[in-house]
Amino acid sequence: MTEKEVILTQEGLKKLEEELEHLKSVKRKQVAERIKVAISYGDISENSEYDDAKNEQAFIEGRIITLEKMLRNARVIQEDEVDTESVSIGSTVLLRDVEFNDEVEYTIVGSAESNPLDNKISNESPVGQALLGKRKGSLVDVNVPAGVIQYEILDIKK
Repeated sequence: MTEKEVILTQEGLKKLEEELEHLKSVKRKQVAERIKVAISYGDISENSEYDDAKNEQAFIEGRIITLEKMLRNARVIQEDEVDTESVSIGSTVLLRDVEFNDEVEYTIVGSAESNPLDNKISNESPVGQALLGKRKGSLVDVNVPAGVIQYEILDIKK
């Protein structure tokens, strides 16, 4: 089975690499110390500190494996690949909600680095999918659970 390509911006790649490094160099040691302390309390069969530390260790090791796999399958979007004529991954798009006349700015990123709270939306999200390939001035209908939202693309930049 082929593994899914992970599309990242340069910033997203850096964040994943930093997270991986932090997990390997800091968190692993912290959890190992917690396990060591919990074992020193004696009987581990009913030791909640030991159980918690082992669960955290399993989570950290799982996250490390996930990050390593993502980085192995990463395709980094270079800034010169980002088109300002039409929306693509890496584009920052200024939109106007036609119904409410509200403006919002989104950066289109791969799903691995999407963070709606930071206005980074996935190319696989309903809004991201609807915007891809569209040009400045276009009206775009986005199907969302609440119905259809219509946006006008006001600007596209890198």
